[in-house]
Amino acid sequence: MKHMRQIVTKAVVAKGKKRTESSEILCPPNTPSSILGCWVINHSCQSKKQGRYVEVTGKFDINVWYAHHDHSKTSVFTETIHYKDRIKLHFRDKDSKGEEVHVRVLQQPNCTEAIIIEKGTKFQVTVERELLAEVVGETTICIQVLDQEFEEEWAIEESSSSSSDSSGSSSSSNESDHSSSL
Repeated sequence: MKHMRQIVTKAVVAKGKKRTESSEILCPPNTPSSILGCWVINHSCQSKKQGRYVEVTGKFDINVWYAHHDHSKTSVFTETIHYKDRIKLHFRDKDSKGEEVHVRVLQQPNCTEAIIIEKGTKFQVTVERELLAEVVGETTICIQVLDQEFEEEWAIEESSSSSSDSSGSSSSSNESDHSSSL
Protein backbone atom coordinates (compact mmCIF):
# COMPACT_ATOMS: atom_id res chain seq x y z
CA MET A 1 0.00 0.00 0.00
CA LYS A 2 2.98 2.32 0.37
CA HIS A 3 3.16 2.57 -3.46
CA MET A 4 -0.42 3.85 -3.78
CA ARG A 5 -1.74 7.36 -3.18
CA GLN A 6 -5.27 8.73 -3.05
CA ILE A 7 -6.09 12.00 -4.78
CA VAL A 8 -9.32 13.88 -4.07
CA THR A 9 -10.55 15.59 -7.22
CA LYS A 10 -13.71 16.79 -8.94
CA ALA A 11 -15.17 14.48 -11.59
CA VAL A 12 -18.49 13.61 -13.23
CA VAL A 13 -20.10 11.19 -10.78
CA ALA A 14 -23.56 10.84 -12.39
CA LYS A 15 -25.18 11.42 -15.78
CA GLY A 16 -28.63 11.34 -17.28
CA LYS A 17 -30.25 12.20 -20.62
CA LYS A 18 -33.86 12.81 -21.58
CA ARG A 19 -35.60 13.47 -24.88
CA THR A 20 -39.08 14.96 -24.58
CA GLU A 21 -41.82 15.42 -27.17
CA SER A 22 -44.86 17.41 -26.06
CA SER A 23 -48.02 18.71 -27.74
CA GLU A 24 -49.02 22.25 -26.87
CA ILE A 25 -52.50 23.64 -27.54
CA LEU A 26 -52.55 27.36 -28.45
CA CYS A 27 -55.62 29.60 -28.79
CA PRO A 28 -55.04 32.46 -31.25
CA PRO A 29 -57.32 35.55 -31.12
CA ASN A 30 -58.46 35.07 -34.76
CA THR A 31 -59.84 31.93 -36.40
CA PRO A 32 -56.91 30.59 -38.48
CA SER A 33 -57.30 29.74 -42.18
CA SER A 34 -53.85 28.15 -42.51
CA ILE A 35 -50.48 27.92 -40.77
CA LEU A 36 -47.69 29.66 -42.68
CA GLY A 37 -44.83 28.90 -40.28
CA CYS A 38 -43.96 27.90 -36.74
CA TRP A 39 -40.74 28.34 -34.74
CA VAL A 40 -39.54 28.09 -31.15
CA ILE A 41 -37.23 30.73 -29.61
CA ASN A 42 -35.99 32.17 -26.29
CA HIS A 43 -35.33 28.88 -24.48
CA SER A 44 -33.97 29.10 -20.93
CA CYS A 45 -33.76 26.59 -18.08
CA GLN A 46 -32.53 26.04 -14.51
CA SER A 47 -31.79 22.78 -12.72
CA LYS A 48 -31.33 21.25 -9.29
CA LYS A 49 -30.61 17.76 -8.02
CA GLN A 50 -33.33 15.96 -6.09
CA GLY A 51 -32.26 12.52 -4.92
CA ARG A 52 -31.57 10.29 -7.91
CA TYR A 53 -33.02 12.84 -10.36
CA VAL A 54 -32.22 16.27 -11.77
CA GLU A 55 -35.27 18.50 -12.05
CA VAL A 56 -35.10 20.97 -14.94
CA THR A 57 -37.55 23.87 -15.10
CA GLY A 58 -37.61 25.97 -18.23
CA LYS A 59 -39.57 27.99 -20.71
CA PHE A 60 -39.62 28.87 -24.41
CA ASP A 61 -41.73 30.92 -26.80
CA ILE A 62 -43.75 29.36 -29.63
CA ASN A 63 -44.43 31.68 -32.57
CA VAL A 64 -47.06 30.66 -35.13
CA TRP A 65 -47.39 32.70 -38.33
CA TYR A 66 -50.87 32.12 -39.70
CA ALA A 67 -53.45 33.42 -42.18
CA HIS A 68 -56.94 34.41 -40.99
CA HIS A 69 -60.10 36.17 -42.21
CA ASP A 70 -60.37 33.76 -45.15
CA HIS A 71 -56.68 34.11 -46.14
CA SER A 72 -56.87 37.92 -46.40
CA LYS A 73 -54.69 38.79 -43.36
CA THR A 74 -51.70 37.32 -41.55
CA SER A 75 -50.55 37.50 -37.94
CA VAL A 76 -47.96 35.99 -35.64
CA PHE A 77 -49.29 34.48 -32.44
CA THR A 78 -46.77 34.06 -29.58
CA GLU A 79 -47.18 32.10 -26.37
CA THR A 80 -44.67 31.28 -23.64
CA ILE A 81 -44.64 27.62 -22.58
CA HIS A 82 -43.31 26.53 -19.17
CA TYR A 83 -42.09 22.97 -18.60
CA LYS A 84 -40.59 20.74 -15.92
CA ASP A 85 -38.49 17.66 -16.81
CA ARG A 86 -37.15 15.01 -14.41
CA ILE A 87 -33.94 13.38 -15.65
CA LYS A 88 -33.03 10.06 -14.01
CA LEU A 89 -29.37 9.87 -13.03
CA HIS A 90 -27.02 6.92 -13.47
CA PHE A 91 -24.28 7.03 -10.81
CA ARG A 92 -20.62 6.04 -11.04
CA ASP A 93 -19.78 7.25 -7.53
CA LYS A 94 -22.56 7.44 -4.95
CA ASP A 95 -20.44 8.80 -2.08
CA SER A 96 -19.38 12.15 -3.54
CA LYS A 97 -19.41 15.52 -1.80
CA GLY A 98 -19.81 19.11 -2.98
CA GLU A 99 -22.03 18.25 -5.93
CA GLU A 100 -22.75 20.68 -8.77
CA VAL A 101 -25.38 20.10 -11.46
CA HIS A 102 -24.67 21.01 -15.09
CA VAL A 103 -27.39 20.76 -17.73
CA ARG A 104 -26.52 20.93 -21.41
CA VAL A 105 -29.12 21.32 -24.13
CA LEU A 106 -28.43 18.68 -26.79
CA GLN A 107 -31.49 19.64 -28.89
CA GLN A 108 -33.02 23.08 -28.47
CA PRO A 109 -36.84 23.02 -28.36
CA ASN A 110 -37.93 22.67 -31.96
CA CYS A 111 -41.33 22.53 -33.69
CA THR A 112 -41.83 19.19 -35.47
CA GLU A 113 -45.50 19.65 -36.37
CA ALA A 114 -48.12 22.42 -36.27
CA ILE A 115 -51.76 21.77 -37.19
CA ILE A 116 -55.16 23.47 -36.81
CA ILE A 117 -57.55 21.57 -34.52
CA GLU A 118 -60.96 21.85 -32.79
CA LYS A 119 -63.06 22.98 -35.74
CA GLY A 120 -60.35 25.35 -36.94
CA THR A 121 -60.05 27.48 -33.80
CA LYS A 122 -56.80 26.30 -32.14
CA PHE A 123 -53.26 25.20 -32.96
CA GLN A 124 -51.66 21.97 -31.83
CA VAL A 125 -47.87 22.33 -31.90
CA THR A 126 -45.55 19.38 -31.28
CA VAL A 127 -42.23 20.39 -29.74
CA GLU A 128 -39.19 18.18 -29.13
CA ARG A 129 -36.15 18.84 -26.93
CA GLU A 130 -33.24 16.83 -25.47
CA LEU A 131 -31.28 17.58 -22.30
CA LEU A 132 -28.14 16.07 -20.74
CA ALA A 133 -27.55 16.37 -16.98
CA GLU A 134 -24.17 15.83 -15.35
CA VAL A 135 -23.44 15.86 -11.63
CA VAL A 136 -19.89 16.90 -10.73
CA GLY A 137 -18.69 16.04 -7.25
CA GLU A 138 -15.60 15.35 -5.21
CA THR A 139 -14.34 11.81 -5.61
CA THR A 140 -11.20 9.86 -4.74
CA ILE A 141 -8.89 8.29 -7.30
CA CYS A 142 -5.90 6.03 -6.60
CA ILE A 143 -2.55 6.25 -8.37
CA GLN A 144 0.57 4.11 -8.27
CA VAL A 145 3.78 5.76 -7.06
CA LEU A 146 7.17 4.57 -8.39
CA ASP A 147 10.17 4.50 -6.05
CA GLN A 148 12.90 5.19 -8.62
CA GLU A 149 13.33 8.31 -10.71
CA PHE A 150 11.37 8.10 -13.90
CA GLU A 151 12.02 10.00 -17.09
CA GLU A 152 9.83 9.63 -20.12
CA GLU A 153 11.74 8.76 -23.30
CA TRP A 154 11.27 11.05 -26.26
CA ALA A 155 12.07 10.13 -29.85
CA ILE A 156 13.88 13.23 -31.14
CA GLU A 157 15.32 13.36 -34.64
CA GLU A 158 18.24 15.67 -35.28
CA SER A 159 17.80 18.22 -38.03
CA SER A 160 20.55 19.63 -40.19
CA SER A 161 20.97 23.18 -41.46
CA SER A 162 22.63 22.26 -44.74
CA SER A 163 19.38 22.58 -46.72
CA SER A 164 19.65 26.39 -46.79
CA ASP A 165 23.22 26.23 -48.15
CA SER A 166 22.25 24.00 -51.09
CA SER A 167 19.46 26.34 -52.23
CA GLY A 168 21.91 29.26 -52.34
CA SER A 169 24.43 27.36 -54.46
CA SER A 170 21.79 26.16 -56.90
CA SER A 171 20.60 29.69 -57.58
CA SER A 172 24.11 30.93 -58.26
CA SER A 173 24.80 28.06 -60.67
CA ASN A 174 21.63 28.87 -62.58
CA GLU A 175 22.69 32.49 -62.95
CA SER A 176 26.12 31.57 -64.34
CA ASP A 177 24.57 29.17 -66.87
CA HIS A 178 22.16 31.84 -68.00
CA SER A 179 24.88 34.50 -68.45
CA SER A 180 27.15 32.23 -70.49
CA SER A 181 24.44 31.54 -73.04
CA LEU A 182 24.07 35.25 -73.79
